[in-house]
Amino acid sequence: MLEFIQLLKQRYEIVLQQLDRKNSRFTEYQQRIEQLLHAEAFIRKGQLLENQPALPLQIAVIGPTQAGKSSVVNLLLNSASAGVSPLAGYTVHAQGFCHRVPIEDCAGLQQYFGRFQQLQRDALRPGRYDCYSLSPSAADSSLLPDCVLWDTPDFDSIDSADYREGVVRTIALADAVILVVSKEKYADQSVWDLMKFIEAYRQPTLVCVNKLSEGSEAVILDSLRDKWRQTRSDPPPPMVALLFQKAPAQPQWPAQAARLVADLAKNAVRSKHADKQQQLIGRYWLPWLEPVFSEHHAQRHWQTLVDQCLADALRDYRRDYLNHPHHYETFQNALLNLLTLLEIPGLARILGKTRRAMTWPFRKMMDWSNAKSAANPSHELAVLQQLGEHLLIQLADRVLEKTETEPADSYWWRENAMALRQRRGEILMAYQRAVDSYHQDFQQDVEAAAQRLYRKLQDQPLVLNSLRATRATTDAGQCCWRFRLAASVYKIW
Repeated sequence: MLEFIQLLKQRYEIVLQQLDRKNSRFTEYQQRIEQLLHAEAFIRKGQLLENQPALPLQIAVIGPTQAGKSSVVNLLLNSASAGVSPLAGYTVHAQGFCHRVPIEDCAGLQQYFGRFQQLQRDALRPGRYDCYSLSPSAADSSLLPDCVLWDTPDFDSIDSADYREGVVRTIALADAVILVVSKEKYADQSVWDLMKFIEAYRQPTLVCVNKLSEGSEAVILDSLRDKWRQTRSDPPPPMVALLFQKAPAQPQWPAQAARLVADLAKNAVRSKHADKQQQLIGRYWLPWLEPVFSEHHAQRHWQTLVDQCLADALRDYRRDYLNHPHHYETFQNALLNLLTLLEIPGLARILGKTRRAMTWPFRKMMDWSNAKSAANPSHELAVLQQLGEHLLIQLADRVLEKTETEPADSYWWRENAMALRQRRGEILMAYQRAVDSYHQDFQQDVEAAAQRLYRKLQDQPLVLNSLRATRATTDAGQCCWRFRLAASVYKIW
């Protein structure tokens, strides 16, 4: 399943790169790519728990830009481990702090993060986003249980697309989540879009509302609970109000909320991860595969178009060649082969010399005709070549028509039309080779047909001897001879 999710995400990314930002599908596909990122990370966590069931508790502090996530991390750690700045987007890497947990117990995290490289905190660089840090926490905090506490980048700034995957992987890794919002940011749609999606994770959650003015706590918290009920189906989680403090003062954790983070650890359940994973995939499976189903539908229409055009070409081939009254090359070739078989042994060489002497002018004319047909050896080849070119033109017209009549799949049909136009010469060359090969192979069928006619004549000795006698007399009445032979053959056939 992990491999399929990765391939599906890659396909979405390829299509998204080719879509115009004004296209209605652009935002929709962006959202699906993020959903697939979450699903991939959640599946990876399931693999991590199978390989390392004793992995320490993971708690992620998440939130929008400038909500004060790093300040809350330092408050919970009772240290200044996480770097803070008044500038937006200061934290661009996931940073884990091991609180009363040996780093060695987290060895499996490198496999979980995959292509992300684990570095020391001072080795992290703003321009490189495919890395994370894991470091011990020097202080001991009464607010935290034994765990790894993660400080994460924001998920809503303009630059967040560059480090979005690191945020997603950290959220999916977490056994519990602490959402940090400010009074300016708590109602942002980006916050609730994320919280709605990760509801499938069923992570115990704590909400910290930071930078509140004194006296506004009750109004903001009530409004936030209403927003939660509108977005999610589970009950609103515990909430902590943190009052605004001027720098360099740090926010103060309320004494009545001292046990809230520890309670998150008690409510974290890993044993049902497989069920959560199945529910997550089941919830989004059909929307994720909608373009795949649509593409399969378009491919079926394409195959129908090809079949229709081939049927039309076959009908024209029958009309313009096989059933045309002036084009009996196949039958004529079969008769010529039959003439050879009708030669009487012993007399063939003598009669052949006489025939060559009597029909010299006629043969010279035939030689000229054969030389002329060397450049165009068969009317059949010319008909087939014209049909192939017409078929490609017909297909191109119908594909362009589909781009207008089927707007949902217009991108697929447009790409198909472009590929058909670009590869037209290559397709025609391959078709010409196939036609030449067919024409050569069919000569063997012509010889076989003559052999079958001759064997049927052998079953009728009177007819065979009559034809041989006529064949042996003279070639002067060659037209009359061919007419009689053709009439006899048709009667036998």
